[in-house]
Amino acid sequence: MKYFLLIVACLGLMGCSSFKKDTSVIYLIGDSTMAEKTPEKRPETGWGEKLPLFFEASVKIDNRAKNGRSSKSFLYEGRWDEVIKVLKKGDFVFIQFGHNDSSKKKGERYSTPQEFADNLTRYVQDSRNLGAYPVLLTPVMRRRFDDSGKFHDTHGIYPDITRNIAKELNVPLIDMHLESQQVIEAAGVEDSKDIFLWIEKGENSNYPEGVSDNTHFSEKGATIMAGIVVEKIKALNLTITKNLRKP
Repeated sequence: MKYFLLIVACLGLMGCSSFKKDTSVIYLIGDSTMAEKTPEKRPETGWGEKLPLFFEASVKIDNRAKNGRSSKSFLYEGRWDEVIKVLKKGDFVFIQFGHNDSSKKKGERYSTPQEFADNLTRYVQDSRNLGAYPVLLTPVMRRRFDDSGKFHDTHGIYPDITRNIAKELNVPLIDMHLESQQVIEAAGVEDSKDIFLWIEKGENSNYPEGVSDNTHFSEKGATIMAGIVVEKIKALNLTITKNLRKP
């Protein structure tokens, strides 16, 4: 009996060890469109919050994205250093900036185009130096239609910089800028409001006067964006594809 219990204990330890070894971590670094939200911000939702819905328990999503951060401020606040401390071989780093880097009026956020390219390069190289796999994502679109219903981009050159760095450094790219534009345009001027944080006055206690936010996502919008990311993970045939939940 004693030997039987010992064998069972050993098998249990082996199972735990195997699970730990097989568990991958996807670190998300970026801005408010990706970040987890505090209760007083709900129903605002970052798409990174919905990503775990698509993965089995063999993958952990560690969402380090933060509201208002740019590729510059994320570095200088030491947030990237905290990721580096725990980043290990085989992990993934999903890198999505550009929303706040163009904010010239906010010096703590603003990155010149060259600084933005340098910052993305650093994230990629640091990740690779630790044996992790970087993935670059262009920023998601804001909801911007003119009076005639024509859609407009607000990100300037920054999405193209991300695309160029991905090409130069041979990094997998998920072009959320393009993909989110297609979703928003297909929904149209009115229905696209459901993707974003549009709330009528008196509908939600967090926003008693209502809100018309064309940058941040509703829960529905965040789920849609996370679904796009997952489809592109499949298209890129990243190794974490095998860890996606079966339909």
